[in-house]
This record gives sequence, C-alpha cells and structure tokens, in this order.
Amino acid sequence: MALKETVRFVGDLMELAARTAPKAVGQDFIEARVLEDDERVALGNDLISLASEQSSPNWERDGRNVLDASAVVLIGLLPHKGAGLNCGACGFRTCAEFDGHHVEGEFVGPNCSIRMLDLGIALGSAAKVASDMNVDNRIMYRIGVSARRLGMTKTNICHGIPLSATGKNIFFDRSPKK
Repeated sequence: MALKETVRFVGDLMELAARTAPKAVGQDFIEARVLEDDERVALGNDLISLASEQSSPNWERDGRNVLDASAVVLIGLLPHKGAGLNCGACGFRTCAEFDGHHVEGEFVGPNCSIRMLDLGIALGSAAKVASDMNVDNRIMYRIGVSARRLGMTKTNICHGIPLSATGKNIFFDRSPKK
C-alpha cells in the first residue's frame, strides 16, 4: 500500500473513532468524513483565497498545509436541539429557550454545550487514532469555515484534521507567510 493510501486509511479509522465516540443522552449529532482528494485541493485553495478577505496570513498558512497533506478528515456538529437537560451552559435558562435561536456566521449558533462536548470528544478520539498510528495531524477550525463555505458539510460547526506522514511534521514550526 502506498504511503498516501495508508494515511487515507488512517483517516478512515479516525472517522470510525469519531462515529463511535461517546455521545450525551445517547443521541448522535456528529458528522465525520474523509475528504476526497479533489475536495482537499479545493479546500486548500479556498483557504488561501480567504487569506485576503480575512486580513490574516494564517488562512494561507493553513491552506498550504491542507494542500501539502495526504488527507483531511472533517468532523462537525449537525443542527440539533438542546439535550433536554436545562443546564444553562448555552446561555439560556432552558433548552426550549435555546431551541428558538439561530445565528449565521462562520459557524451557526448557538450550540448546545453538551453537544459541543460531544464534538470535542469526537475530535479528540480521531486525533488520538492518528497519533497512535504515527500520522502527523492538527485540528484546525479554519478548515471548517472553508468546508461550510464550499458546501462540503451541513454542520453548524466543523473542524478539519489534515494528515501527513513525512520526515518532519508539516503542522509545526509553521509561520504565516509575510
């Protein structure tokens, strides 16, 4: 198996880890998938184009990381109602109050804090698989912004994890292009 195919297989295992990660109240609102190679390239190019719109070189830096990666895993939180716990962590007293709100930005909010914990657990489970398999990775929120913009996901909030297996980790010692 070629190295790029092996990294893609690890991405599949990461998708599995996100899918089977524990979810609050036994309800699953997590979406996880490995991008096809043409989607990865489109995503990287979009991140680079966003650099000028966002007035930040970090978008270009992340876009170049995506283009240099062998695979990208998207993990996001699908539209959802409150978990029914009325915990108030979302900023509303009850889940019923939370359920009536919707704000669009880079991501959609508000989001139930319990469901956001599910997303964090899924991301951590996936990143652990990559680490266990010695595949370099980095969780990036900017990938999720671009993936939503390009219609690659229908999630409220999404993060991406690019994957690489080279002699040196491409996701560290990164500096924005000046």
